This record gives sequence, structure tokens and C-alpha cells, in this order.
Amino acid sequence: MGNDNWPEVGEFVVCTVKNVTDFGAYVELEEFGAREGFIHISEIKAGWVKYVRDYVREGQKIVCKVLNVDPSRGHIDLSLKDVNEHQRRAKIQEWKNEQKAAKWLQFVAEETKTDESNIQTLHERLVEEFGSAYAAFEEAAIEGEKAFKGLKVNKKDLKSIIKIAGENIKLPFVDIAGYVDLTCNLPNGIEIIKQALSAANSISDVDGKDVRLEVSYTGAPRYRIKVIAPDYKKAESVLKKSAQIAVDTISKLGGHGIFKRHIESTKA
Repeated sequence: MGNDNWPEVGEFVVCTVKNVTDFGAYVELEEFGAREGFIHISEIKAGWVKYVRDYVREGQKIVCKVLNVDPSRGHIDLSLKDVNEHQRRAKIQEWKNEQKAAKWLQFVAEETKTDESNIQTLHERLVEEFGSAYAAFEEAAIEGEKAFKGLKVNKKDLKSIIKIAGENIKLPFVDIAGYVDLTCNLPNGIEIIKQALSAANSISDVDGKDVRLEVSYTGAPRYRIKVIAPDYKKAESVLKKSAQIAVDTISKLGGHGIFKRHIESTKA
């Protein structure tokens, strides 16, 4: 998302009300270089609206849904009534998070003496890779340099991002581990064990981006499954699912597996 872009139809946007009229309200879109949009009186609220000012006022921050975009006319049609309370809160939080991330990137610029154009390029790269700059800082706080593997980021900038993320993002996560003993005496036993481990690792895709799962070798026939998740219940569920998939997979392919639970540590 950038100042040179236009919002997409269906997108939720944060707006500042600039002018209220008898037939609607003109607003500025905060995330799009203060581009102007219009909310027709029929899109203010479900049902009949007599006075627009009963629902919006100049200077107010609101969340709208984009109905239509016409770059050739510089026109954006918006709806206020199509945004429920949950969507409003989620969008405001997302917007606030991106403001924080923009501020943190300025800290990175000051710390590394990086010029504005390079920081803008870095910002765009982070958004493209992680979906948002704030998400990039979250990943930096959780994964460190590992989160940026394969991404071309200046070493100084990367170290600064990780440092600033650690100082500003305090994520409540739990960290647990368990072990599976996997054996297979068939000629292709090693490949079968690899299949079982691959199946175990795939559970992280099923349970979402907020879960980190690592499977590592500790010494035959034992493999360690480590789970990092937002809470203990989630972590425990993913660990059990992952271990069970490994055991089930190797059993079906002619091997044998046993899950041994072990709590490594917890962090609030």
C-alpha cells in the first residue's frame, strides 16, 4: 500500500471526514496519500438518514468500504454502513500498527544513516514479502534473521530491524517440544522416515501463520518436534497432531512410531 496506489473495490480504508454536506460526506483516505473519497447519504447508515451530521462530523476518523474506484476521474465511492464493528476495530488496529511500523523504519533510517528513498524501497519490499511492514517486524521479533532468509535486505538494516522489533514487540508465545521415535527396517526405510517427518511438518500449514513448527534429528531413532504458538492449548494441539501424523504415516508404510511428550519450556 502506498501513496501512488489506489484502493481496491471491497477494501476497508481509514478515512478522515473533511466536509459534511446534506447529501453525504467527503473524506480523505489516510493510507493512500490523502486521496479524496465520497460517502453518499444512502451509504451512511442502513435505513433513512435525515441529517448526515447525526452520524459523521468533520475531523472524525472512520472506516469505510470501497465501492467504486475511477482513477481517470480521481473518484472513490465509499460506504460507511457496510462496515460492522468488528471490521472497524480490526482495520483501525491494522492502521495503527502500520503507523508504528513506519515510525520504526524511521528509527532504522536514523540508526543506519539510510536515506529516505532507500527506506521507502525497504518498506515496499517488506510489504510485498510479509503483507505489511508491521508483520515484518513481528516476524523479526519471533524468528530473527531466519524470517528474512532469501530476502535482499542490507545487513545493517536487517540488524536494526531485528533490534527495534525486539525492543517494541512483546509477543506472548509458548514454546513446547516432544519426541517421536521412528523406525523402519524395510530397504527404503530412510525414505519412509523422511515421508513421515515431512507429514509431521505439514501440520504447521494447517494450523496457520501464528504457529512455528520445527522437526529436527536428535539421534536415531529419535526426532524432536518443537512448537511455538500464541498459547499453550494451541501449541499442545499442534504438537499432538504433528506427532500423530508422523506415527500414522510411518505405520501405514511399514514402519513403527512412538510419541513421547516432553515440555521444553514456557514463556509468557
